[in-house]
Amino acid sequence: MEIKYNYEIGDIVRLKKKHPCGSFEWEILRVGADFRLKCCGCGHQVMIARKLVEKNTKELRKKA
Repeated sequence: MEIKYNYEIGDIVRLKKKHPCGSFEWEILRVGADFRLKCCGCGHQVMIARKLVEKNTKELRKKA
């Protein structure tokens, strides 16, 4: 069973696979059919399909 998360800008998402810099955590900068994510380790930004983010999310931390 898959958990449905409510993704919002500013949230921190923890993904299953780590970035080459070693960080598992990404900040959400844009939400839509594609997400823009910024690595919390090195600051690298990527655009990634919503389906991939939903499939690979382990944990979602809401912004403060």
